[in-house]
Amino acid sequence: MAKFTLTGFADEISADFDEQLAGLRSLGMSHIELRGLDGVNISDLTNEQAREYRRKLDDAGISVSALGSPIGKINILEDFEPHYEKYLHTLELCEIFGTGYLRMFSFYYPKEDGPEVYRSAVIERVGRFVEGAESYPVTLLLENELNLYGDNAPRVLDVLKSIDSPRLRHTFDPANYVLTPQTVYPDAYELLSGYIEYVHIKDAILEPQSIQPAGLGEGRVRDVLAALQKKGFEGFLSLEPHLGSFVGLSTFQTLLDTSKLPQGGLGTFTVAHTALTGILRELGAY
Repeated sequence: MAKFTLTGFADEISADFDEQLAGLRSLGMSHIELRGLDGVNISDLTNEQAREYRRKLDDAGISVSALGSPIGKINILEDFEPHYEKYLHTLELCEIFGTGYLRMFSFYYPKEDGPEVYRSAVIERVGRFVEGAESYPVTLLLENELNLYGDNAPRVLDVLKSIDSPRLRHTFDPANYVLTPQTVYPDAYELLSGYIEYVHIKDAILEPQSIQPAGLGEGRVRDVLAALQKKGFEGFLSLEPHLGSFVGLSTFQTLLDTSKLPQGGLGTFTVAHTALTGILRELGAY
């Protein structure tokens, strides 16, 4: 039986960290994926600052599912060593926050050259990340992201298989695959199902490009979750709403009174939460 645990990027509720925690608690959520804290990126915190935020998390009864770091989100031609030093610091932050997961990426590259030119450099650098994590109880989660080397499923698989380490797994993001474009289900899912350890929950429409709540786009989110449920997946579903005004908002009038939603980020985060939990209820998983 699958065990889905809800988490999310609460910096989409508010830049203010106390408001992030309050918003999560209002939705009954017990986990957070840390990215922005009071306007500071997670990887830029000092260890002392991190310990203070950890105390706030403990007081609120909220655990950290992963650090949503920007590691690997630089151009492959940039000097790697300063970025690698930041990465090592971010591994220390994982220990302070008590999480075994670090989200990372597969590098931008000059579009005029094409991704194949930089394949070996990408694999070498991601491999160094994996080697650097070996003295920490941390699994690296490679996310598919537009305009990076690993934006489509075959190249994500190439990186994962080439490095072939249990310390490197996949954060599966249906919306990002839609926008690549890539058929999410069954194509991307079936290609990568053996590596999926974490899921970012947002949906998307390709034309015109827009981010949607789960189930309202072309990301086949329900099918992905049903397939994960069937295989007994136990892991995190992380809300990453990225919602402003979106196609299909009127659909939610039948699910909740949108006129009574909280204002600002908590309102759109609540819409994303409602969409996901609605699918999970259909699957008998919430």
